[in-house]
Amino acid sequence: MNDDYHALLARREAMRLRDRLVAPAPRAGRPQNVTGAGARCTTRPYDGAVDQQLITHNLAQVTPFDELIKHLYDAMFERHPYLRQLFPESMDFQRAHLERAFWFLIEHLDHPDELAAFCARLGRDHRKLGVLPVHYEVFAEALSDALGRCARGRLSPDAEAAWLRMVRRAAEAMVEGANEALAEPAYWSATVTDHQRRRQDVAVLRVRPSEPYPCRPGQYATLQSPLLPHTWRPYSAINADGELEFHVRRTGPDGVSDALVTRTAVGDTLRLGPAQGTTTLDDPVSRDVLIVAGGTGWATARTLLEDLAARRSPGRSAHLFLGARSAEDLYDAAVLTRLENRCSWLRIVPVIDDGPGASGHASVVEAVTRHGGWGGHDAYVSGPPAMVAAAVRRLTALGMPPERVHHDPVTGTGPVVLPPWQVGASA
Repeated sequence: MNDDYHALLARREAMRLRDRLVAPAPRAGRPQNVTGAGARCTTRPYDGAVDQQLITHNLAQVTPFDELIKHLYDAMFERHPYLRQLFPESMDFQRAHLERAFWFLIEHLDHPDELAAFCARLGRDHRKLGVLPVHYEVFAEALSDALGRCARGRLSPDAEAAWLRMVRRAAEAMVEGANEALAEPAYWSATVTDHQRRRQDVAVLRVRPSEPYPCRPGQYATLQSPLLPHTWRPYSAINADGELEFHVRRTGPDGVSDALVTRTAVGDTLRLGPAQGTTTLDDPVSRDVLIVAGGTGWATARTLLEDLAARRSPGRSAHLFLGARSAEDLYDAAVLTRLENRCSWLRIVPVIDDGPGASGHASVVEAVTRHGGWGGHDAYVSGPPAMVAAAVRRLTALGMPPERVHHDPVTGTGPVVLPPWQVGASA
């Protein structure tokens, strides 16, 4: 009863703060925009398309986003120094994540359902960071300062108001998402039960969560090592008899991947954020499936194929194009062979760049292109960011509808498909 009471109080507080985020009181000295295109709407639904036009027509004043994001965090930590402890020591990954979120928000302002779903997932995930609803209002205030600093007074009041409305709409959906997840843990503790070095730079970890962990095949989880507090990184999750399996490639020294590959052992405890991602098979599977994977993106491919084997519709087939720098990079060859022998409906095309067994293709993306004929397929892409971005661009250029090309967020490469207005802004 006591837990239910506190959950009710938390929901009421979230609803109260959500209402403040949707229609905050104007601050002295800031544009109020009570008339015209930048007016705050209180009697009709929010028109994201209008704000999208205002923002995109003024992108040159605030792009590239590096400076804007730097000013934003500077303003937030100057106003509220205690917030710095919620973030990792290095802010590089966080800045890249925020830049991608900005692009997503702008691109989807005229698609309110997609925008709300994206932000609800973010809000659910941000609970693991200790983020509270009021922090979103602090973020909006810091953004207002950052827009002024970055644009140096050249951003119109209407454009600034559009930015703030966009962020507050996103915050509203994030608060809703966090509120809907109150019944689940903010994060899960998990004990490492197995740790195998498949290569010098690749490890396969198995962990057992302390509580049931809901995760669909094809989704990913963010992991935190106690060696790097407040630092989370995403890895594809494979469900395996009540445990989760993660394939991790060490990408450099001192980061999360280094900690997981070289400094983690059986018995250690990790933290798991809630499962995320939409790289999951339709139910039912109504089309043939194309999977393009590289490196440890094989983990996503593997769990999708195992799911497909369990519930494939009669007559449906699958192609897997698996890219690797060398034959040795196919570190899970035994599982690959077992799947190929067991599944007559599956065709596997290894694409090896160099050395013995080299395929002769310039890349796994080129191999997919040469085979062609993917119009009736659903595509699933996983692996290094540059490969994912290239594959998505190529498949959409070949005429595959973007909604049928599934992939997890790509960090560090900018938007996967550049809208026309973004191309102009970055020129």
